Amino acid sequence: MSRFRITRSGFIRTSTGAVTLGLAACGGGTTVGGSPVPNGAAPTSPGGNGIATTPPPGTTTTPAPGSTATPSPVPSAVASFPASSVSTGTRGPNSLPDSSVPAGMPNAALPFEHIVIVMQENHSFDNYFGMLPMRGQPLADGFTFDPNGKPMNRNPLNGGYQHVFHLVGTCNPYSPSQAWNATHQDVNNGAMDGFANTCDAAMGYWDESDIPFYYSLAKTFCVGNRSFCSTQGQTYPNRRYMLSGTSSGVISTNTANFELPAPANGTLMDLMTTYGVTWMDYFTDLPNVAIIPQTVEKHPTNFGTLAQFFADCAAGTLPNVSYVDPEFGATSEVGGPLFGALQSIPNLPASISASLNTVSNDFQAQGTDEEGPCDIANGEAHVAAVINAVMSGPLWSKTLLIWTYDEHGGFYDHVPPLGAPKPDAIPPMTAPTDYQAEFNVTGVRVPTVVVSPYSRPNAVSNVPHDHASIIATIAAKWNLPALTYRDAQANTLLDYLNLSGPPAFLNPPTLAAPAVPTALGGSQCVASPPPDTITPTIVKKRNLRTSEDLYGTMKVLQKV
Repeated sequence: MSRFRITRSGFIRTSTGAVTLGLAACGGGTTVGGSPVPNGAAPTSPGGNGIATTPPPGTTTTPAPGSTATPSPVPSAVASFPASSVSTGTRGPNSLPDSSVPAGMPNAALPFEHIVIVMQENHSFDNYFGMLPMRGQPLADGFTFDPNGKPMNRNPLNGGYQHVFHLVGTCNPYSPSQAWNATHQDVNNGAMDGFANTCDAAMGYWDESDIPFYYSLAKTFCVGNRSFCSTQGQTYPNRRYMLSGTSSGVISTNTANFELPAPANGTLMDLMTTYGVTWMDYFTDLPNVAIIPQTVEKHPTNFGTLAQFFADCAAGTLPNVSYVDPEFGATSEVGGPLFGALQSIPNLPASISASLNTVSNDFQAQGTDEEGPCDIANGEAHVAAVINAVMSGPLWSKTLLIWTYDEHGGFYDHVPPLGAPKPDAIPPMTAPTDYQAEFNVTGVRVPTVVVSPYSRPNAVSNVPHDHASIIATIAAKWNLPALTYRDAQANTLLDYLNLSGPPAFLNPPTLAAPAVPTALGGSQCVASPPPDTITPTIVKKRNLRTSEDLYGTMKVLQKV
């Protein structure tokens, strides 16, 4: 959640030797990729409410770059992008999943009464589960492998290729940008070949040895092969989709978004309160639902601490819907200025400055949301504690838990986004220099597992989903009206479940323990790609005039 982070420039990795491939700098930036409100004006929409009266046209068309935008330095693209859609049906806002029964009536055919939502931060499917096909789930759509099991995925970079590579250690000092412009450059109209040019660390991945609990989770329950975030942008717009079925035009993580009016057709929290579906946001430092600040004003009693979640879980008193939030790193807002002031002291010795930087990184690594610079093992431990508490609690037999990520965090994924219904008539709040696109395409794939007694064991789902599927699932259980076209037509998450037979996990399974965080100071982290993951294009023979030329070229390339 970039708003709550000290802005960090990331790092620049330059190869040693005579040839430099110019690997890109990384940087998240909270306002890169569009002003939250162009020219400072309040957002407007046809009809004044942002809800179109008919389904918006062109829900699966290719987003066209504007004349002043630069979507990618890589010219390739997928002609059929987007190839398919995450949506089904023709429903619209305010329609019910089942028009034959009143709104708010629980669906007894769905054998769960409690839904727990655990949404972490900033990782793509391939970044975490690219290796999953080699680790016990061969049906997972991860990397492509050579006969020796080495992943072969790569992105073009400065005349060569940056291959995917294993990130060493669980510390996460990387800042690939997930901003609107950078993400559209990553995706490159479905070619998925702009990540390395945005940031070389974007091609890194973690493996089962780094996140053993997550791999155990994905191999035990049902994992999604086609679970996408909702838009090609940052935290705020994507979490807004999860809470209201639309970003209301927001494309960036920026505090100016807090000045926007509430979503035109309300939020999921409003619907649940209206129709008697109990809910709570359990948080440590920042409540996730407060991204739409009117939620705090309208529902001030629907917030609790993380400690209260564990107590309610053990006592069997969880509400119908629980948002369980990580620690988002608000302490950085306090400690960051202190370290910044110390590091700005004139003539500060380099050794002192380096030590302050290390301590600052360690200070900021203690959050549990998994966004850099947080140690991802802290986040994995948080999720493990939540899931184990649910599985051991008295409500386990009636619970469905959704573990997912708000967006890809700038990290590589090989599967192109899918088409999606425009949620409403509100266009993206882009500036003239931004990539010009519409909200008719999903974002990048993210890890998603549904944990429930009814989850299909050691299975995958190939049904397309985005964050609006969370709303659709809750709406299907309690027959709630749709908020936008996006959630009205979204697939539910019921395909992760087996509802035709006895539950496979009525007795909770034993999952692997989470990893131990990397030692403070980051000495065990390797932030740069190893040399063998950077390869040049093939040198054409006609360009080499003598054997000495060939020998000299090979010696240079060996240093890359």
